[in-house]
Amino acid sequence: MTGMTCNNCVARVQSTLAPYAEAVEVTLDPPQVKLTNQKLEISALNEILESAGNYKIGTEVSKSSNTQVSINTEFLTESIATYKPLILVFAYILGVTVLVELANGEFGLHRFMSNFMAGFFLVFSFFKLLDLTGFANSYAMYDVLAKRVPVYGCIYPFIELALGAAYLLGYRPALINTITLVVMAFSSIGVILAVVNKQKIKCACLGTGFNLPMTTVTIIEDVLMAAMAAWMLI
Repeated sequence: MTGMTCNNCVARVQSTLAPYAEAVEVTLDPPQVKLTNQKLEISALNEILESAGNYKIGTEVSKSSNTQVSINTEFLTESIATYKPLILVFAYILGVTVLVELANGEFGLHRFMSNFMAGFFLVFSFFKLLDLTGFANSYAMYDVLAKRVPVYGCIYPFIELALGAAYLLGYRPALINTITLVVMAFSSIGVILAVVNKQKIKCACLGTGFNLPMTTVTIIEDVLMAAMAAWMLI
């Protein structure tokens, strides 16, 4: 089901489709509709949904033996669109880091990781600093420490900025990698808890400028940085 962004959308789609099937089940994550013994074709249902909002049932339909119709939306396409800003940021940082290695004439794993982490922290801190107060408020919704000490949300972007500069300068690698490991591992705790508890909250990894949902993608992001720091400590 395309077009749904919140629980109000789920309720609207549910009530709109209710007269046209024996049972209607609508979920937001994944955005999906299940109809039992539907009375109209999908095209007709989509026309009805247009009157309720910018909603549309996907074209991939699978029928089960009990006449229940599971309508799988274009989930992968929507996920890519949702995370496009994050994907582009990672791609740019990765691309620049690879170009640095090409310029050096040889691939150095530790140098590559250090430069990638420098780019990661510098770029991500930039987006957070664009709206520091907004980021701090969003971060406090799921981060374990920021919930208890709100000022930590205001400090966190500067921690990232300092780590990025330290990686770029090659300042005391053992110390900086240890700090990164602790900060990112601790940060991942709140993210994991939010995802496990299925909290419908906004991810603040790129500040408040993008509407990124809190999912396993955020977990991967934090764990990846912690793992890279741990690797460089070996």
